[in-house]
Amino acid sequence: MSDVLTRQQEGETVGGIAADRLRSIIERIERLEEERKAIAGDIKDIFSEAKGAGFDVRTIKAILKLRRLEPAEIEESETLLDIYKRALGM
Repeated sequence: MSDVLTRQQEGETVGGIAADRLRSIIERIERLEEERKAIAGDIKDIFSEAKGAGFDVRTIKAILKLRRLEPAEIEESETLLDIYKRALGM
């Protein structure tokens, strides 16, 4: 057992797994998850700022979604929305 611990401490494989590499990957993911939480908080603050300035947050989110799409995708989405609205008598 002490041989396994010695190899693990030296960064060799344990049970066929490169322990240092695995640890590195997990720690990088943990750091990024923390950054994501911080960024999500920043985004929430900006939405609050926009709301406080009188902007409609739901509309801002819709615009952000549209800006991620290609022009052809936007046109298709708007066409479908129009067709669905007409079908419902809106």
